[in-house]
Amino acid sequence: MSVSFEIKSAQLPLVALHLRSSDMEVVAADVMKKFGTKGESPDFFDHDALVIDFSHLGVETPVFDLVPLLKVLRFCSLVPVAVRGASVEAMAAALAVGLVEAPPEVYRHRPDIDLVAPLGAPNAVREVVHEVVREVPGPGTMVVDKPLRSGQKIYARGCDLVVLAMVNQGAEVVADGNIHVYAPLRGKAMAGARGNTNARIFSLCLEPELVSIAGVYRTSENALAPSVHGKAAQVRLSNDGHDKLIIEALNN
Repeated sequence: MSVSFEIKSAQLPLVALHLRSSDMEVVAADVMKKFGTKGESPDFFDHDALVIDFSHLGVETPVFDLVPLLKVLRFCSLVPVAVRGASVEAMAAALAVGLVEAPPEVYRHRPDIDLVAPLGAPNAVREVVHEVVREVPGPGTMVVDKPLRSGQKIYARGCDLVVLAMVNQGAEVVADGNIHVYAPLRGKAMAGARGNTNARIFSLCLEPELVSIAGVYRTSENALAPSVHGKAAQVRLSNDGHDKLIIEALNN
C-alpha cells in the first residue's frame, strides 16, 4: 500500500519572547509600540514562529489571560506556537488557548531575548534579539547600489548587506549578518537581527541615528567620540559577555 506522507523531526528557526512583566496589558502595549503598524519597526517580522518564555517571571508564574497578547503578536506578524518556563497552572492556561509546551533543551546555549524594559524605565524598550534554534544558511550577500531615502527600509534576511551609496537620515538597513556601507551612514543600521552576536557594522563615514548588533543598540542621543564620528569605523559587540557595543575606527 502506498504512503502519501511521512512524519519526520525538524529543527526550525524560532523567535522567543522572554516576559519581564506579568502585566499582559503592559507587554502588549510595548510590543505594539515597537512592532505595530505605527511602531518603530512595523515590518520587522514576517510571520515568524514564536515561543513565549515565562522563565524570567519566577517559579510561581501567575495565571492570566493570554488571548489579548496573542492577538497583538499576530497583528505584528508573529505566530505564537509554544510556551516555556511557566508554572503548572499558567502552562495549563496556555495549552487551553492552543499553545504547546516547548522543551527547555531547545534553547540550551542560546542567547536571551529582552523585549520589555525593566519596570520603572520610561520610554525604554530594548531592541529585540532573535533566538535561533538552528542557524539556516541563506544567500551570501545582498547588494544595494542606490541611495536610501528617508522612510526606505532594506532587510537582508539570512545574509550580509552591502550598501554602495548613502543611507540618509530616516532610512533603515537591517541584516541577519554583517552590514557594510561604503558611503555615509546617517540612518539606522541593525546587524545580527536574528541574534548573531558576531555580526558587525562597517561604514566609511559613520554618522548614524542608531546602530544595533543583535539587539544591543545605541542612538544618536549618545554622541559618538570624535575619533569615530564621520570617519571610517566599525561597530561590534564586546566579547566579555556584557552586551556592550564597541565602536572603533578602522585601521588605515
